[in-house]
Amino acid sequence: MYFSTISRSTGISRNHVMKKLSLVVLCALVATTASSGAGKGVTEWHMWGGSPDRNMVSDATGMPSTWDVKTGENIKWVAALGSQSYGNPVVAGGVVLVGTNNEATRDPKQAGDRGVLMAFRESTGEFMWQATYEKLTSGRANDWPFQGIASSPLVIGEIAYFVSNRGVVVAADIQGFHDNENDGEFKTETLTGKHDPDVVWQYDMMEEVGAFPHNLANSSPNFYQNLLYVSTGNGQDESHVNIPSPNAPAIIALDRTTGKLVWEDASPGDKILHGQWSTPTVGSIGGVVQVVHGQGDGWLRSYEALTGKKLWEFDTNPKDAVWPKTRNEIIATPVIYEDVVYLANGQDPEHGEGVGHLYAIDGTKRGDITDSGRLWHYTDIRRTISTPAIKDGLLYYPDFSGFFHCIDLKTGKQVWKHDMFAAMWSSPMIVDGKVYLGDEDGDVTVFQHGREKKVLNEMNMGSSVYSTVVTANGAMFVMTRNNLFAIQLGAKRLP
Repeated sequence: MYFSTISRSTGISRNHVMKKLSLVVLCALVATTASSGAGKGVTEWHMWGGSPDRNMVSDATGMPSTWDVKTGENIKWVAALGSQSYGNPVVAGGVVLVGTNNEATRDPKQAGDRGVLMAFRESTGEFMWQATYEKLTSGRANDWPFQGIASSPLVIGEIAYFVSNRGVVVAADIQGFHDNENDGEFKTETLTGKHDPDVVWQYDMMEEVGAFPHNLANSSPNFYQNLLYVSTGNGQDESHVNIPSPNAPAIIALDRTTGKLVWEDASPGDKILHGQWSTPTVGSIGGVVQVVHGQGDGWLRSYEALTGKKLWEFDTNPKDAVWPKTRNEIIATPVIYEDVVYLANGQDPEHGEGVGHLYAIDGTKRGDITDSGRLWHYTDIRRTISTPAIKDGLLYYPDFSGFFHCIDLKTGKQVWKHDMFAAMWSSPMIVDGKVYLGDEDGDVTVFQHGREKKVLNEMNMGSSVYSTVVTANGAMFVMTRNNLFAIQLGAKRLP
């Protein structure tokens, strides 16, 4: 464990912080709601998972169970993205943020293969601004071609925090330069037009802590009080044997006002199996605010939120598991619900299908809790990169082999299972008595929430749905491989 305040990052002034963080109280309420396991009462979707506990449940009503992308039924607007899009939509302050690549080039001066964070006006889908980042010269070892930005931003007040394809943590104004201000002390932007990003600070994880992201850095930041939690993506090189930076951290905490490093942990060390793509979850467990992170050695670890003190660790693989056939890494995001952590393991989709493991873990235990903390172990699941959703004593979990599982939350027993006949990268969203789930074939299936399996509808979006359906302000947002759709009951977009 390291503690440090050394950084080359550029910070922002106290006055700027007070001006820009007008919604901090709201976000604190979100965090409180998350730790209680209740539904989301807020109207916007400020982060991956909707709140720090990452449980994708909304109290919104009036969500349509049918729409048609060809006729425009219940389609409010459509915005064009690049050719590959993995950074899930975030909706806050009248802006929708998504991560994509640069194949739909909007600025000829910024052409070529780049990672792109795009901002659209929530009401109309109008393009507002974009942050683009050239690919690393190391190529697919650290920055896979045409994969774009896979981070889902965290928005607090008017500041969006995200991780670029280059492994740089960025704080940027969600309004870009549309507010006619160059915010923060970071004044070195070379592009300051209305379609360019207004950067507040940035922190290069490769330069500052020696991280070596395998294939792509993708962490979706989380927060507690003034700390920002990010996975570094540290992993193997292209040999899939060597770990260039075994002492680099798996997770870091930054001061979100200044971008300075506060704590870090490198527990996986030289045991990293491949890469590290899970993203941190934050919640109160047994009265202690914990940061829970799935790591590249297949272990789930928890840290005291403010100090980084390691509280417990849990091996998500059987003792006789051997990489790569039976031992898995963790790509999914854990969910915290009523003092229990829920998570399943898996592998890079390029590795294909295989056996997975889903656990309910008692997060009040301490030390190695692989045995003492295991409440139940569900073995019917296959490898997964998805995140569960929980409500009314039911846990929903998709796997990469195309099966969607509904599980009793207390017993870990299967309630029902559905074959989607397509691989699933996305995660379920529970809202308005329904469960929405996208798949690689481009279908969004709508289930009735409950113990009886009932498929209400299935709509094809025209291309693969790698992202998760999110809701905000009476609308749903669905990102396909190359388009962003705003869906609202009663809307009609002309073909």
